[in-house]
Amino acid sequence: MIKILRLALKNLLRYKRRTLLTGLLIAVGMVAVIVFAGLSGSFKTAVVGQITDSVLSHLQVHRKGYTASIDNLPLDRMISFEAYTNLLSVLSQTEAVAAVSPRIKFGAMLSNYAQTTTLRLNGIDPEKEHAAVPLLLSRIRNGIRPDVLLGPGEVLLPEILAKGMALKTGDTVVLVANNKDGSVNGMTFKVAGLVESLMGPGGRDGYLHIDDAATLLRMEKTEISEMAVRLKDLDQLAAVAEHLSNSLGAFKNKQGKPAFELHRWDQLSPFYNVVRMMNIMNMGIRMILISVVLISVLNVMMMSVYERVREIGTLAAMGTQPVRIMALFVAEGFSLGLVSALAGTAVGLGVLWMLNIVGVEVAFGGANQVFMLEPSVSATEVIWTCLIVLLVSIIAGLQPAAKAARLAPAEALRHV
Repeated sequence: MIKILRLALKNLLRYKRRTLLTGLLIAVGMVAVIVFAGLSGSFKTAVVGQITDSVLSHLQVHRKGYTASIDNLPLDRMISFEAYTNLLSVLSQTEAVAAVSPRIKFGAMLSNYAQTTTLRLNGIDPEKEHAAVPLLLSRIRNGIRPDVLLGPGEVLLPEILAKGMALKTGDTVVLVANNKDGSVNGMTFKVAGLVESLMGPGGRDGYLHIDDAATLLRMEKTEISEMAVRLKDLDQLAAVAEHLSNSLGAFKNKQGKPAFELHRWDQLSPFYNVVRMMNIMNMGIRMILISVVLISVLNVMMMSVYERVREIGTLAAMGTQPVRIMALFVAEGFSLGLVSALAGTAVGLGVLWMLNIVGVEVAFGGANQVFMLEPSVSATEVIWTCLIVLLVSIIAGLQPAAKAARLAPAEALRHV
């Protein structure tokens, strides 16, 4: 086998220019796959981190049927105090859960005594919310306190809305809301900071203390709209979600149906469609690489067979078995793919290393949300890409190799 590989390398070097051009083409394809995979993977990780760590958290639990009308923020489909207690019991016993944060979501009217508008409000426990979505604090502009989201009697307003109403930190505003019985209540609050929109202008979500939300909605016992759940390891998302779904399935409502419904972040965010599109693009680039390798190696091997017909006839006349002749040409395709794949891998990893040194900044959502990419690829992904190149190289060499093995010695020696 080693002798065949040596002969294959010597034969490839007989046509240096053609071998070099073909090898460069395959290597460039490998570089493109590795660099794109590194950049896209880093981008997905960074943006998913922004979405989960500043808005959604990893999992959310709602009362059954709440998400079907979540745009209306229904107050009649909230998790009751008793159900909330049961939910906390399950989550506290789950080892993989790092933090939980109860939220009360509702719509309200905001007034600065001169103008009035609507906004969505999230009643939160500041400490628990910070533990569940630690990047939320980084989206607050001009905050009263640099290390605390807010306190009782304070409200965080969406930046775009505050600018439209000429509101700034420290101003006093009035919030008016209807409770689930239809009665109206209003309270005054101090603006504790402005929340930058993650997905660009148009965000209308504000925050206030969960106790203030319960008071504004005149709740006798605290009810919540959702429970945000942060995991210790995001890679265990699917397994933990399945475990919690099974555990929460034991709780039934009055109709005998599940009392809770659990959703992963990718089921709640439209950005997951972008993630899927990037995965498809990654697959598309791999398909292009496969096509390049297949066509390039096939062309080289066919030309090699055509130019060496008399040589093949001489080998056959000397008693060389067709299988060994076939193995020689397959080894040439394999060697070409192997050397090109290794060279492309080395250059691709070098490019990623350079990008990590130089740094790649990406702005996401609001213009001020800038984060640094750390492009990298896993060893498994690199190995699989190399194996694909090698497999395609072997497949591309099979047809020309089979043609060479079938040549009759007499006809081959007469070839001009």
